[in-house]
Amino acid sequence: MAMADDPQSVTDILDKLDELADEKDKVTFGDAVEAFGNRSYGPFLLVPALIEMSPIGGIPGLPTVLAAIIALFAVQMVFGRKHLWLPTFLQKRGARAEKVRKATKKLRGVANWTDRWFHGRLPALTSGPFVRVAAVACILLAATVPPLELLPFASTAPMAAIAAFGLALLVRDGLLMIVATALAGVAVAVGIGMIGQH
Repeated sequence: MAMADDPQSVTDILDKLDELADEKDKVTFGDAVEAFGNRSYGPFLLVPALIEMSPIGGIPGLPTVLAAIIALFAVQMVFGRKHLWLPTFLQKRGARAEKVRKATKKLRGVANWTDRWFHGRLPALTSGPFVRVAAVACILLAATVPPLELLPFASTAPMAAIAAFGLALLVRDGLLMIVATALAGVAVAVGIGMIGQH
């Protein structure tokens, strides 16, 4: 199933997820990868991070699965792959359509706000080597998620930084890329500190 036009904003992403939820009883990661196209890496970082930050993210074990998916995508980004790949067992994982609809509904306000504020500043910082830098940062952030999952809501901090990278790449906002890099540094430091205390 192909969908026209790759997403250019967070609202576009939520619209595509809603379309998938209307067409299927269960929305899988494979469906989402197909729907988001391959011209931008942004959705592949942003969507798993947003899922973790939504009510669905409270399901035990899900943040770790999402972090593994992000790391898998990020490794492919480091090597410059154009068509991102997921193993079959992950392609088939997903959530029931009603849960996806509930999550997208809750995220609409955030989407409207981000789409209004973030767009096209310093776009040169969202291409070339900067994409690889973002990918390496996302791999480090994803690595902190499994141990942080044992602490309530702690895995939201690295996921927020990953979401910022994804959003920056999606809307080609280099200023946000700089902010995401700073957030990543703080999230990794805090994560290591929290892990060390427990």
